[in-house]
Amino acid sequence: MSTESQPEPSRTRLVESAKRFGVQLDEAEVSRWIQAVATTPDGDDIVMDQETGVFGHKVSMLDFSPADLARWREVGKIVEFEDTPGVVETALALSGSAAQSKIQTYPGDCDYFERVNIIAPTRQEACQIFSKLMRDKALDFLTGPNYQLIEVKFGSYPQAVVRDEYHLRADTPMTWLPDEIVAGRIEAADLQGQPVVIQWDDVAQDPGWCKLDWLIADPARGQLANASNMLDVTWEAPDGSITPLDGYLDGYFQEVYLDEASAPIFNKLVKEISPDKLDEYVAQLESEVKKHITGGDPNYGKAAKRMYNIFRLNGQYEEAAFLRELFDGPAALLYQVHALMKTVEEAAQKASVFSIDNILDQTDELILSVIDVLEGGGEVEIVRHLLKMYRSLSRQEEGEPLAPQVEAAQAEVLNIVNNFFYEKMTANPSLKTYIGQF
Repeated sequence: MSTESQPEPSRTRLVESAKRFGVQLDEAEVSRWIQAVATTPDGDDIVMDQETGVFGHKVSMLDFSPADLARWREVGKIVEFEDTPGVVETALALSGSAAQSKIQTYPGDCDYFERVNIIAPTRQEACQIFSKLMRDKALDFLTGPNYQLIEVKFGSYPQAVVRDEYHLRADTPMTWLPDEIVAGRIEAADLQGQPVVIQWDDVAQDPGWCKLDWLIADPARGQLANASNMLDVTWEAPDGSITPLDGYLDGYFQEVYLDEASAPIFNKLVKEISPDKLDEYVAQLESEVKKHITGGDPNYGKAAKRMYNIFRLNGQYEEAAFLRELFDGPAALLYQVHALMKTVEEAAQKASVFSIDNILDQTDELILSVIDVLEGGGEVEIVRHLLKMYRSLSRQEEGEPLAPQVEAAQAEVLNIVNNFFYEKMTANPSLKTYIGQF
């Protein structure tokens, strides 16, 4: 990465373009960030905060604020896996917007990432150990006073199946609902309509993409939130070699690790990462940008977040700084409104530990936040949709599907979010050119 500071004319262009495009910009903060990211020394790219013990990639650490660290560690107690000396080693990190709390004033979900290293004589034994570890974690944290497990990704379908009217190809990641985890099996049908039963142990030897999702009542903020933990599972053989159980060892360019005690495990695992991993990570992000721009349901907010990570890692600091300011402005609350509407919907449909009063309180907070932060016609329009959602929820019967007004309100708010990010990004010539290539 370049160690030269950003030229002053480039910063001047950034300030001028931000003003021209109506983006609120803290010039001193932008200058500080560009200087810091552009002059970070080469060599070891891992930085540890000695005061808090958190650590991560040097660029990621510039965007992390320790202000909510106690909150992240508290939620982490729900999602994290425990070490077993000599058998299971773990390193828990924040990812996504949670790891960028310095710039994303209104983060969406509580996203975690955890490295889980299984020490075993053979790969087969490592998979068996992890299979039990995964199911035990799900069963032990199915529900509690402030959380409920929603689903788990584990294993891949060994054959094509039909499940809940969805046709799922062989090798598609399997989604396990709580009652299926308890039973230890998924019941589906083959393409001819014949019953198919897939046992948890049937897919243990090929765990694939592994992830757990909960709904939680955030203890610090007093609001409902989605909390997820995506796992990178590896097997350490007796000779010390490391093998990813899904065939892919993840990079570390957007994680902030929460416990300095996990640094030795982290260091051991990342030594196995290919020198080309940063290029692969950027290519993966660009693929996601394309999906969010050209897919059937465009989401320019998600595209903007991925573009920011691309630009800050490949040295396009002016573009990254412009996007950085979009997330720190009041209008970014729109992004959180849409995310929390989805959380409220899931709480009403899938959770039993949250009362309808809890859910209505959450909707009240959404409405008050919008009134407090936004102004003008946009505020009125969003509040109108939220009030429709509130009325629908207040008439909600347990076990019944939500009224179509909720889905319509979500679609309208997403449309407003998309318009905001699209207009700001395409008004910037560099970003418009970048988006245009897709």
